[in-house]
Amino acid sequence: MTDIIIKRALLSVSDKAGLVELGHALAARHVELVSTGGTAKTLREAGLTVKDISELTGFPEMMDGRVKTLHPKVHGGLLAVRDNAEHAASMQDHGIGAIDLVVVNLYPFAATVAKGADRDEIIENIDIGGPSMVRSAAKNHYYVSIITDPADYDILIAEMEETDGATTLPFRRAMAAKAYAATAAYDSMIASWFAFADQGEQFPESLTFGGKLAGTLRYGENPHQQAAFYTPHFGGVRGIGQAEQVQGKELSYNNYNDADAALELVSEFAGGPPTVVIVKHANPCGVASGETLIEAYRAALECDSVSAFGGIVAVNRPLDGPTAEAMTEIFTEVVAAPAADDAARAVFAKKKNLRLLITGELPDAGRPGMMIKNIAGGYLLQSRDNGHVADEDLKIVTKRAPTAQELADCRFAWTIAKHVKSNAIVYAKDGATAGIGAGQMNRRDSARIAAIKAKEAAETYGWAAAKTVGSAVASDAFFPFADGLLAAAEAGATAVIQPGGSMRDDEVIAAADEAGLAMVFAGMRHFRH
Repeated sequence: MTDIIIKRALLSVSDKAGLVELGHALAARHVELVSTGGTAKTLREAGLTVKDISELTGFPEMMDGRVKTLHPKVHGGLLAVRDNAEHAASMQDHGIGAIDLVVVNLYPFAATVAKGADRDEIIENIDIGGPSMVRSAAKNHYYVSIITDPADYDILIAEMEETDGATTLPFRRAMAAKAYAATAAYDSMIASWFAFADQGEQFPESLTFGGKLAGTLRYGENPHQQAAFYTPHFGGVRGIGQAEQVQGKELSYNNYNDADAALELVSEFAGGPPTVVIVKHANPCGVASGETLIEAYRAALECDSVSAFGGIVAVNRPLDGPTAEAMTEIFTEVVAAPAADDAARAVFAKKKNLRLLITGELPDAGRPGMMIKNIAGGYLLQSRDNGHVADEDLKIVTKRAPTAQELADCRFAWTIAKHVKSNAIVYAKDGATAGIGAGQMNRRDSARIAAIKAKEAAETYGWAAAKTVGSAVASDAFFPFADGLLAAAEAGATAVIQPGGSMRDDEVIAAADEAGLAMVFAGMRHFRH
């Protein structure tokens, strides 16, 4: 017999959502309610009969509530193996009654940290008694039911209705697994706060992290792979995972990945002029700023309209109707915007499969944070690439200094190159990308591919020359040889921005001087893999 009739329930919750309804459902089945502090007060105010935990233990709550459930009459009632004669005798000898159901959710540690509380308040919101009861009940799930999530109250009530006031072993096993996940996540948040925020460690001796399942996905990067999306337990930055999906099919694994890449790049232009980013396979294929959003979109699309088909678009301004109309002229998978007016929403509503994401405020591109990469046998951990190069950090290394426009185009191209897979070469002119070369094993090929794309764009739109003519070119890492730089010069670039630092810098600088190029060293590399 694995069904256990619920006769006594211990309830102690921080989140009171659904508590009263659950209390009434249990009372209707003549379940004795035992509770603590604020939970007992809420239940009594709802007209329910509740036994204080102090009546059960014979000890009052003490030390500002720090000690109330840490008692043998609580944990003995949770941990006793009921068909073990020795355990039963101990319960009899010490007046310990069995507890059949525990309903506990924990002090709001993450919310306390998130609101900017001081250290003392944060420490007080580290729950001790709650996790102890959860773990005891979950360990003894053969006899005890544990509920840690208010979302499971209705499931518990339905379970008891189906089994005439009992719970089944499969139910208790499932809830125990969820309970241990909850305490593990809770301890992970606390450990992370102590390591990173309180102690200021960059790389703690033990790394803990976790997430909550937001949803399973149709498949992963490829149809034969399984996938899911998780959100962090510890809150954090708002991003694609927190965006409101207004319409369209469910986001796929690749949609999440590409939309995140687009949002991260467009966030570099938060507070700047209207800017549009078009991404395909996590690489930008067109980026532009303009006087208006539609002007920026047209310019971004012109960079590589072929690759933009089926792409992801992100903007840094609220989306308007005319820009939405322009975006629907080609097939677009996802559009992400801080907001969208009624006209834009009406336009997209005609494209049922297009996914519209409203992100709200854009993430801070310069925010701190850590990035984790899974490799066979371990994890790689590094700080985010939030490096910023100011104008005063740039070093002019050629005989000719860049003009104001060339310098502006260098800065624009440099920002884009940071978000392009290495080896990355980006041509830019007048606040728009003219050609993007991504992911090649040598820098010269990236420069050539970007130039080819620019030439094809000129042919598509009937321009007299490719927009690489008179452009600035950015390289995410130094030119190890002059060949990549010369390929850019051949494409018509007149200014160059690169980190510098090659053993052959002198050779590259000499080649730039001979070609009449202006070149600046940024002193910072932006590899991206």
